[in-house]
Amino acid sequence: AIWKGILSNVSAIEDSTDFFKSGASSMHVVRMLEEIKQKHYGLQLQNEDVYMATKFADFIQMAVRKLRGEDKEEELVIDYVSKNMNNMTVNMPYQCFINGKFIDADDGKTYDTINPADGSVIASVSSASVADVDKAVAAAKKAFENGEWGRMNARERGRLMYRLADLMEEHQEELATIESIDSGAVYTLALKTHIGMSVQTFRYFAGWCDKIQASEYGATIPINQARPNHNLTFTKKEPIGVCAIIIPWNYPLMMLAWKSAACLAAGNTLVLKPAQVTPLTSLKFAELSAKAGFPKGVINILPGSGGLVGQHLSEHPDVRKVGFTGSTPTGKQIMKSAADNLKKVSLELGGKSPLIIFSDCELDRAVKMGMGAVYFNKGENCIAAGRLFVEESIHDEFVRKVVEEIKKMKIGDPLDRSTDHGPQNHKAHLEKLLQYCETGVKEGATLVYGGRQVHRPGFFMEPTVFTDVEDHMYIAQEESFGPVMVISKFKNGDVDGVLQRANATEYGLASGVFTKDINKALYISEKLEAGTVFINTYNKTDVAAPFGGFKLSGFGKDLGEEALHEYLRTKAITVEY
Repeated sequence: AIWKGILSNVSAIEDSTDFFKSGASSMHVVRMLEEIKQKHYGLQLQNEDVYMATKFADFIQMAVRKLRGEDKEEELVIDYVSKNMNNMTVNMPYQCFINGKFIDADDGKTYDTINPADGSVIASVSSASVADVDKAVAAAKKAFENGEWGRMNARERGRLMYRLADLMEEHQEELATIESIDSGAVYTLALKTHIGMSVQTFRYFAGWCDKIQASEYGATIPINQARPNHNLTFTKKEPIGVCAIIIPWNYPLMMLAWKSAACLAAGNTLVLKPAQVTPLTSLKFAELSAKAGFPKGVINILPGSGGLVGQHLSEHPDVRKVGFTGSTPTGKQIMKSAADNLKKVSLELGGKSPLIIFSDCELDRAVKMGMGAVYFNKGENCIAAGRLFVEESIHDEFVRKVVEEIKKMKIGDPLDRSTDHGPQNHKAHLEKLLQYCETGVKEGATLVYGGRQVHRPGFFMEPTVFTDVEDHMYIAQEESFGPVMVISKFKNGDVDGVLQRANATEYGLASGVFTKDINKALYISEKLEAGTVFINTYNKTDVAAPFGGFKLSGFGKDLGEEALHEYLRTKAITVEY
């Protein structure tokens, strides 16, 4: 009767009658919901319920389900590993998250994730199989093509992302604690950067959801050759479909956010593989996404082997996009795998970022920022300054001041608020760093400080300084991804010479320069072959600024408006009227 009263122009309401195609508008939705409240007390419907069930038969079925209470989401069942630490109880999911449920791996396999601060086992985590990848991709495809997510309007999508960001902020201390024990990040840094920037990233892209089809994304184009010219071509941006996101271990949650937020804002669904050694914040994120109301299948998380899970995701025919952050060799392998079905790829890979320090800089600031450029997050930082070029006249004083400051750094428990420098992420990485330092010494570089493992439980390494590093040396060319400062001199006033040396690398992720001469700074910034250039600062990133590299550091952008392009496709539509 209510439908008949609103759709008075329709002779008979049938099962196939569509509310909006029969002439109803958004005002009629409000009217219908208010009449239902009056006549059917207890039935609470929202505007979205009508938009999701526009045909009469679908609407009646939905209303009946709500009256019976059958529409309630299935309660999320979570098995936790719980630990009392950092003045709180930390609850950590440890299973695969597929199609809205936490489940064991298909073959039941697990592996241990290790606390790098003491070498203890945190949890035994499900190790996803190829069968799990297939299940997750199928769930993501169904959610995209036939599920609620695919029908959801952009503003509602943004609302879910805002809600998820709020939940992440509400759980920020727990997330930071998990991040700290799983990756070795100092808690205060994890709280401010790893988690804080993740929250900011989701809020930023939530705001983009309903603006993607704005004028800068869509265009109208005249058809010049048509006579008479009664044609119009316009473009629209569409989501790609199922996206695979593969992230590294240095910033587990932040790297998840940088890629996933843009992916979801564009309307895609995703299957994410966290680094094998740091799965726990990703699985906690899965829990929060379900609590935020994301429909099942939209977000899927698969801990496990990169060679197995990551490889199968890269090859999978139903995955239409791969977003990867990690090493250059792995990025090349992903490109080869993706070539079989020509899926879209974006890669943020290795770096050997040069930092040029001129004698006319503010020296104390250059020392402080230069140390941050190398030792931030224990050196496990993709844009870390892999090589410092210091002008000859200030070289010795710069090195002396750096060593003085290193001696003040507190190395220890990452959960201790006074700790400056935590453990390296995992044992194999520590061993690789020690070998890196041995190579530097053998090649003739001067080990000024550090280069050794700290004698305490866990995977701690001393902040390290090398000088007298020649261009041909291994440590001058290859990334350490650890707390190793590699310093080379350059002749006084030799601007073009140091530029040539700084650019003589296969990588081009980031770079920096310290000088009071703004003309020189801008000249250097134009000539440096890197996706990011810092002037008189370092490590300053923002969610609205695009981030990505050149050369063997990859292609494509995370963050900012440009990141959305990585997860959208453009369609041209022509109409004759």
